[in-house]
Amino acid sequence: MKIVFAISEVEELVKTGGLADVGKALPLALHSEGEDVAIVMPYYKSIADTFHLDTICDTQTLFTEGKVYHFDVRALAWHGITVYFVDYPEYFMRDGLYSNAYDAYEDNGERFSFFSGAVLQTLQALSFTPDVIHCHDWHTAMLPYLLNHERSGFFEQTKTVFTIHNAAFQGVHSLEKIPFLRHHPHIFSQVHGGYINMLQTGIECASKVTTVSPNYADELLTDLGSHGLHERLVKRKADLSGILNGCDYSQWNPATDAYLPENYSVDNLQPKRVCKTTLQTRSGLPENASVPLIGMVCRLTEQKGFGYILPILDDLVQHNLQIVIVGTGDPKVCMDLGEFAQQHPTQFAFINGFSSEHAHLVEAGADFFLMPSQFEPCGLNQMYSLAYGTVPIVRAVGGLKDTVVDLDTGHGATGFVFDEPTPRALLACIRRALLFYYEWPTQFKDMQERGMKTRFTWEAAAKDYLRLYLAMFQA
Repeated sequence: MKIVFAISEVEELVKTGGLADVGKALPLALHSEGEDVAIVMPYYKSIADTFHLDTICDTQTLFTEGKVYHFDVRALAWHGITVYFVDYPEYFMRDGLYSNAYDAYEDNGERFSFFSGAVLQTLQALSFTPDVIHCHDWHTAMLPYLLNHERSGFFEQTKTVFTIHNAAFQGVHSLEKIPFLRHHPHIFSQVHGGYINMLQTGIECASKVTTVSPNYADELLTDLGSHGLHERLVKRKADLSGILNGCDYSQWNPATDAYLPENYSVDNLQPKRVCKTTLQTRSGLPENASVPLIGMVCRLTEQKGFGYILPILDDLVQHNLQIVIVGTGDPKVCMDLGEFAQQHPTQFAFINGFSSEHAHLVEAGADFFLMPSQFEPCGLNQMYSLAYGTVPIVRAVGGLKDTVVDLDTGHGATGFVFDEPTPRALLACIRRALLFYYEWPTQFKDMQERGMKTRFTWEAAAKDYLRLYLAMFQA
C-alpha cells in the first residue's frame, strides 16, 4: 500500500513530545512490513539549519480569496523512506514549532490549515497518489475535510485515518484568523460561534478515527473522558478504534543503554544497584541501595497528577524512602517541588530541567516509577520502566490501564494501580507498593523480571494499523 503520514513532528528530526515518537516509529515499522511509506511535515527552522535540503520540484502555489501562498517542497532520504518537507518560511521558519516559549503562536490555526492543504498539493505535484493518508492530532485535522472537498479527482480512491494522540488539545481557532479557510465554500459547516474545533473536524471527516490505546478509545466515548467531544465520537463509534503505541526498545534497553554507568538485563539485575547509587549521587541524595527510590520524569502539568502528588508529600516523607522528580513545566509546580526539596534534602530531589541522560538514569536507578495521571492516552514511560525493571505505580487510565497489571489481579502482576482520582488513593497505592518492597523482596524481584519480559512492539502496532487500512478498502 501507498501510505502517507501527514504529521507535525518526527523524532530524530524535530520533537516536542510523544507525537514525534509515533511519527518516527510507526512509519518505519510499516516500511519494515514492506509498505510504500512517505512522510510529509513542515520544513522548520531547526530542520533547515541542520539539513540544508534541495527543492525537488517547481515552486507550488495555493490560492485562497485574498491570499496567494508560494511554497517549495524539499526531500530527505531517511531510514529507507522519503520525508517531504513543506517549505513556507513565513509560517515555519521560527524558533519554536507551536509556540514562542510558553505562548502559542496566534496564527497556529492558519499555519496548520495551510500545511494540511499544502500536503495535498505536494502529493499532486509529485504524482504520488496514496491509498491512505494518516493524519495526526489537530495540526493535520483539517486535511480530511479538505480532501473530502477536493475537486480534481486525484484523491478519488484515497482514504484518511485520523489519530487522536491527546484529545485535550483540540486546535480551537477563530475563523477570522485563518485566511486559508475563511472563504472556503463549505467551511461554515465546521464553524460554531465563529470558531473551528479542528480536532472535531478531523473526527467528523476522516474515513477512520483511531487513538493510541484501547482503553483511551473507551474513555473517549464517555462524557467524562472525552474532553467535550463525547457526542461527536459516539456518532463515529463504529469507525473508532484504539491501537496501543509501541515502545522503541532499541533506545530503551538496559542491556545496551549508553547513558547507564553499568548495563544490566533480566538475567543479571545486580548492576541496577550501581545505577541506583549513581542516580542518588547525581540527584544530591545520600547513597543507600536498600532504601526504596521512587522516580518520575514528565512535564510538570496538572494532567500528570501533581494535584494528587503535592498534597501527600508530607505524608510520603514520613516513610523510609527517597523520591526524585525530573521535569519542567508549570512554574507554580516547579516552585512547590523546589521548596520541598530544600526542606527535605535527604529524601526528596527535584531537577528542574530535562536531559536524556537523567531520564534514562531515573528509569534504571529507581525502584518505582510514578505516573498518577489525570488522563494518559497511552503513555511511554511506564513501558520504559517495565523494560528497566522499575515497577510502575500508575492510575488506571488510558494506556496505563492497558499496560500495567496490578498486584491484586492475582497473577502476572507488573506494577501497582489505583483508580480513584484523589491524593489519598495515590498515597494508599504507594504505601501498598512500599510494603511489598520491604516485606516480599523475592516476589518484588519476580515482579521486576515479569515487567522486563513484557513487550509492546511497534511491529504489533503496525500490523494492527495495516489491518485497519485494508479493511477500509474491503468494506
